[in-house]
Amino acid sequence: MPNFAPATGSQISTVEIASQVTIDAAVASSQAAQPAWAALSGAERGRILTRAAVLIREYNAELSVLESVDAGIPVSETEFVQVLGGADSFEYFGGLASNACVTGQMMDTPHAGGDADSFCYTRREPLGVCAGIGAWNYPVLVMSWKVAPALACGNTFIYKPSECTPLTALKIAEILKEAGLPDGVFNVVVGDRTTGPMLSSHNEVKKLSFTGSTETGIRIVKDAADTLKKVTMELGGKSPLLVFEDADIDNAVAAAMMSNWYTQGEICSNATRVFVHKSIKGEFTKKLVARTKQLVIGDPLDPNTHVGAMIMPPDNKSGHLDRVVGFIERAKQDPDNKLILGGNTHTIEAGKVDGRGGVGNEGCYVEPTIFECSNDNSELVKEEVFGPVMSLLEFEDEDDAVKRANDTKWGLGAGVMTNNLARAHRIAKKFQSGNVWINNYNLTPSEMPFGGYGMSGYGRECGTYAIDSWTQIKNVYVEMGDVDSSCYPK
Repeated sequence: MPNFAPATGSQISTVEIASQVTIDAAVASSQAAQPAWAALSGAERGRILTRAAVLIREYNAELSVLESVDAGIPVSETEFVQVLGGADSFEYFGGLASNACVTGQMMDTPHAGGDADSFCYTRREPLGVCAGIGAWNYPVLVMSWKVAPALACGNTFIYKPSECTPLTALKIAEILKEAGLPDGVFNVVVGDRTTGPMLSSHNEVKKLSFTGSTETGIRIVKDAADTLKKVTMELGGKSPLLVFEDADIDNAVAAAMMSNWYTQGEICSNATRVFVHKSIKGEFTKKLVARTKQLVIGDPLDPNTHVGAMIMPPDNKSGHLDRVVGFIERAKQDPDNKLILGGNTHTIEAGKVDGRGGVGNEGCYVEPTIFECSNDNSELVKEEVFGPVMSLLEFEDEDDAVKRANDTKWGLGAGVMTNNLARAHRIAKKFQSGNVWINNYNLTPSEMPFGGYGMSGYGRECGTYAIDSWTQIKNVYVEMGDVDSSCYPK
């Protein structure tokens, strides 16, 4: 299977598509390694994961370049956010591996019917062989969010990276080996859309975590249901950002930019519906346009680049670009939308870069694009574009703004910009979303649980809540007295 660089359209590698035989071999390897890995103390597992975090930081430069070439993401993002964020995840769960939230708890049971000194305790036990299917927009980070907590809990893991971005997963596997991870504890299988179902339907895979589109997530849940395996789904979104009249406008503009232009808009939690109070909409829009015009679109490996290239699938090099452009062109024809910035693609002479251009005649580049929208039911406002396209909307009433913000089948992210903290907390409570940001957007530290409501999926990654996804609870009741059988004749 060919692997293409989104910045140039050139082939950068060829990867093998895993067959059922390969999947079965990976599962067998993981099964063989799991008992010994689970038998280690949490502290012993944690030391290996912490060592992996150190090594990921040491390999940051190499991993960042791989990620930028493979995914088209600016190296300024991969080097300082994505790779380091992955290291943070291994470090966090390495430290958590021996914590009580992983090892269980003890409870007195004075009213259970037995002796007053009787008690019970819980054991958090690993599930066994687990699997993950990753996304192409945050390859290292998405993988780390799944692999680190699973390994910390004593599971073994099989990871399938996106067919669009397979390279960094293979490098992370090498790093984990160098960190001391035993053979078979972590396996990578590379493949296309036929490979994932082999994992989601495999009888010996006990848990699967998926990050990707809602449509694919639904198919995976159906596959997993036949074997009753646990699943975590982190899916799509069409998130809102509410900017109130008392907000710091410069901060609000920064939040809107971070939630739309980062990673070329290819982020599931992005706030692509920006609702701005009528009284400040003019000033907000002016500042937003002025700052966005300064962004450099170009070579992802250039540290001065702000907006890189759109992803390039191996089976249809312009497929995602065409999809994003399709939304833009239809929005231009919709009288409820007014284009105020961008709306174009860029391909210029190979090897040349300018402030508004791309690199290579076949590179996939889209300008950051802003539409003023007057109809919440238009396609652009309703559907997930997954590109650098912002819908700018106006509101006057708080309750109406929250109602409009919640009018979506998704619920992955939501944000509010205001200096009134009472209002901020009131709105945070009303948002139908798994993640809410107040006076910022899209920050996802390892300590913070991340997941969605509705069609954005279920289950949580990161934070102590992630432990629930990778363990099963065993309760043990300990009787300290005699068995009470008075209900039966002696």
